[in-house]
Amino acid sequence: MNFRNFQVPYQADERYAKKVAYFSMEFAIHQPLKIYSGGLGFLSGSHMRSAYELRQNLIGIGILWKYGYYDQTRNQDQTLQPTWMEKVYSFLEDTGIKFQILVHDAPVWVKAYYLNPTTFNTAPLFFLSTDLPENDYVSQTITHRLYDANTATKIAQFMLLGIGGAKLIDELGFSPDIYHLNEAHGISAAFYLLNKFKSLDMVRKHLVFTTHTPEEAGNEKHDIYLCHKMSYFSGLSVDEVKKITGTQDDLFNHSLAAFKMARLANGVSQLHGEVAKHMWEKYPGICPIISITNAQNWNYWADKQLYRAMEENSDFTFDDRKKHLKKRAFEIVADQTGKIFDPNVLTIVWARRFAGYKRPDFLTTDKDKFEKLLSDTKRPVQIIWAGKPYPSDYSAISQFNTLVHLSKQYKNIAVLIGYELTLSKRLKQAADVWLNNPRVPREASGTSGMTAAMNGAVNFSTNDGWIPEFVDDGNNGFVVPKADYANMTTQEQDSYDLNKIYEILNGQILPLYYDNYDTWRQITKNGMRDVRFTFESNRMANEYYELLYK
Repeated sequence: MNFRNFQVPYQADERYAKKVAYFSMEFAIHQPLKIYSGGLGFLSGSHMRSAYELRQNLIGIGILWKYGYYDQTRNQDQTLQPTWMEKVYSFLEDTGIKFQILVHDAPVWVKAYYLNPTTFNTAPLFFLSTDLPENDYVSQTITHRLYDANTATKIAQFMLLGIGGAKLIDELGFSPDIYHLNEAHGISAAFYLLNKFKSLDMVRKHLVFTTHTPEEAGNEKHDIYLCHKMSYFSGLSVDEVKKITGTQDDLFNHSLAAFKMARLANGVSQLHGEVAKHMWEKYPGICPIISITNAQNWNYWADKQLYRAMEENSDFTFDDRKKHLKKRAFEIVADQTGKIFDPNVLTIVWARRFAGYKRPDFLTTDKDKFEKLLSDTKRPVQIIWAGKPYPSDYSAISQFNTLVHLSKQYKNIAVLIGYELTLSKRLKQAADVWLNNPRVPREASGTSGMTAAMNGAVNFSTNDGWIPEFVDDGNNGFVVPKADYANMTTQEQDSYDLNKIYEILNGQILPLYYDNYDTWRQITKNGMRDVRFTFESNRMANEYYELLYK
């Protein structure tokens, strides 16, 4: 296949004829392709599947991580051990395209690989690698680990995605109408384009930006002189960059630069769009911010047999299927932990990236209430935790390990490793209750509950991210009623949320599941129905064309 003058290898739908290049640090496409860490990747993966289903004229640009994010294994005492294993992918095509970019004023060779749309039913995807014999070892390591902890390596990774991705597009001869940055990691592309077009207005005409981070501290900032020394700005001086981006100090804020150089940006839920506007409005000259709520791909995630049973109104088949899904997932629990879980028992799952604000161990922080919940023989529960902390986030790893040690004391709690696409789907099928308890308003969207609902799990969450747009409390899920969080200390917020969670669990969820299962089943079905149309990624991919690219 010739990759010069590249066009999408299918007839694009005329509604989506505008050419788009979509840049993302990670894509969760399918289990065998391990180039993602968490939510950002799950989101971009679903986006690429929907772009293919809708026949959009869009290509994805990412990086081929040699060791992926990391493999989650265990130490001898069952605690977390991050390991890095080389990944080999025979299904990726060598495009034959090789070019150089400047890093630290030195040329680095870049090679491009291609994922054919028919392999995993996605838009065409291109992945960049510097792991080539022509490069010195340090340059090879740029594409070794996703989100490398070393600052200079991370900046080089951002440059590879942005500058390397924009240069690849020129090599392909694709000439997109829109360059879409999924998060600010690829903003170096804007400086490459400025060098190419010689006009900031022209850059703005072509650039749009999706922000995922609802707090300023979470947005990447790096020493502007280090970035300059590393050739990040495609020949612009520090003073020119400061002028364009409105940088007052010596820290280059990647997101601020994206807001200044794009013509339009979006937050990833209605709530997050408002939070983002408020957060950035103090900076003059930023682009308008709209909201496009995240979504997940129904075809990939949903259990079709469960939906069929719901549509045929066969409660027996529905219950039987859900029980089968739980049983199958519990084989993984037994295999990893030696614990036999019961498909008839209400199962709570907390599974996503381990991060402080997501409060993974929240349920365990009131020892008395937790003990009472776990030892109730009349209304028993089982709890499963899983998720990947960043490999150098030691406080999150410590939370993970504390849960592992705690789980040794109970037959009905388990902590699993290997939280990638396959386990994620299995755990959603295992869950009766999908627990999500981030500190409001720190979750931009949080999409795991969408795919949980597609597999017959009931969402139980604090009122953050996408949840205010979805949960009708007691009808299709359960939500902790919002308090005046702005005037509470962190301790007061945690105490309020925890009391409410136990109140709803003991007062509503457990009685419904054990004493009024018909109503419980209806709540499950309502969630499955409501999630399918509003939080399906075909709706989202369509909205990107209608609202962000137009």
